[in-house]
Amino acid sequence: AFSYSHGVETAVEEGFIKDRRSLVAWLETVLRDGTGKVDGALFASAWRAAASKDWPAFDAIAERAAAWRGTAEMALESRQQGGSFLSITRTAWPHPDFERFEGELALPVAVALAAAAHGIAVEQALPGYLHAFTANLISAAVRAVPLGQSDGQLALAALEAAVHAAAEAAIAVSDLDEVGTSTPLLDWCSLRHETQYTRLFRS
Repeated sequence: AFSYSHGVETAVEEGFIKDRRSLVAWLETVLRDGTGKVDGALFASAWRAAASKDWPAFDAIAERAAAWRGTAEMALESRQQGGSFLSITRTAWPHPDFERFEGELALPVAVALAAAAHGIAVEQALPGYLHAFTANLISAAVRAVPLGQSDGQLALAALEAAVHAAAEAAIAVSDLDEVGTSTPLLDWCSLRHETQYTRLFRS
């Protein structure tokens, strides 16, 4: 995950993120209206399908998750992190359910599969997933702005309520057809990053 910034690097370059306050505002929107909203709903739906061994439903969610990215960089970010996560989880915490899948799964689907396989409740697993997602983007901002480590931790503490709200909203979703994003500036930053002259991150 340290290789990816999810558009944060461009947001810093363009002046949208320049301090802790603007970082928190940016990530609150990502959690509420962007990737946090979509990935949370995918995670919760995939967890339910895996927990009930409804593999046709799980496969349909995984296919949607693979396609549900606004840019090539965000697709690469989710696909490669999901593949790496599933590979190491197979090795360290093996489970028969993992053997159904070869290749890469989008990250939220891969983590949901592992959580369901090992009996971790979605109410615990999903906030943990979104917390880790948020912490990674804060880590990118700490390096790119730059911010101090204290500001990074203060930002993460300030975002805990948004993380839990995003998780609760995602668990309540019953129909993935009703889920979408409203963060066009995030997509623009991701598209802009593909041709950004100086880059530390892969997205």
